[in-house]
Amino acid sequence: MMAKIALSAGDMAFSAPEPELSVIVPTLNEAETVATLLAALAAQRDVALELLLCDGGSTDGTAALVRGRARDLPFPVTVTETPPGRGRQMNAGAAAARGATFLFLHADSIIANPLALRRGLDHLAAARRSDKWAAGHFRLRFAGDGPSPLAYRFYERKARLHRPGCTHGDQGLLIPREFFDQVGPFDEGLPILEDVRLAERIAAVGTWVLLPAEIITSIRRFETEGLRERQTLNAILMNFTAIGWQQGVEELVAGYRSQDRSGRLRLGPHLARIAGLTAALPRRERLRLWYLTGGYVRGNAWQIPLFLDVRNAWRRGGDDDATPLLSLHDRWFDLLTDNPAGRAAAALMTFLWFRLTLRREMKDWPGILRTP
Repeated sequence: MMAKIALSAGDMAFSAPEPELSVIVPTLNEAETVATLLAALAAQRDVALELLLCDGGSTDGTAALVRGRARDLPFPVTVTETPPGRGRQMNAGAAAARGATFLFLHADSIIANPLALRRGLDHLAAARRSDKWAAGHFRLRFAGDGPSPLAYRFYERKARLHRPGCTHGDQGLLIPREFFDQVGPFDEGLPILEDVRLAERIAAVGTWVLLPAEIITSIRRFETEGLRERQTLNAILMNFTAIGWQQGVEELVAGYRSQDRSGRLRLGPHLARIAGLTAALPRRERLRLWYLTGGYVRGNAWQIPLFLDVRNAWRRGGDDDATPLLSLHDRWFDLLTDNPAGRAAAALMTFLWFRLTLRREMKDWPGILRTP
């Protein structure tokens, strides 16, 4: 059962004028980050907004903290409490929102430019004059360089593209209410991927727009779990989702932990369980899955030349948008490999990578490697 409490600056939540923008933020034990988000939203200028904080059962006082600060904020605040699950939480926020446009935002995101939301709304409005069904996302910037600054620059550059799998919730999703009513709600069936699935539905019927301002997002999950480990599992999960292997999706989702419960990831056990699931399949089905995986990997091979383009710019000390190698890939390599032979070759290389990685990660667990 859902409980909802509405608060606002000066206790005027119900008499406040209808906001132009509804900022919807799902939280779960975000007491350490939400104060920074509130300050960033309070600094925004020339936009009438409301905040809907959708809490999934925090035990660290997140909801109470926001309620306590609501009277000091220059915009109305609604705290909605639901069972956990980002999709469920954001759907609850959208149902309570009053604005003509929604901004779905992560609690650890920071919008540094005080005109970011104003310019974002104006930019989206201009785009909608050409395509009514347009939604926007901000440019992504990771907070701090961390141990792998080049890797983070690559993910930032990738997030500016509108290719499949590049648009995620940490970029902020700005969408008109009427468009969300058409493509929403968020999928509540899984604790993750709700943002990716909505992004795909938006791309299928409308247009994605890159907004002019940046969102600064935390690298805390990568620092906690390991960048290589987390991104490897993310890539495998995206593959299983794309090829429709529900058993594999459920296996990886079962091992996913919310930020407050996350710890260092070990790839070996996850890969070993995937190997066991595939080994239990009939040989024909197993080969079909690997072939479909090859198709997915081949279709995402553009990330290699993009990384090389980003690396070259990084070495030059710049951060330009030039992507000559990516353009070359799109012009030649993609066309030459978009066939059964290209997909089969990608499947073989992926299989070899998987087995070698599994062996390396599980070298201390030799018994598991007996899986055929």
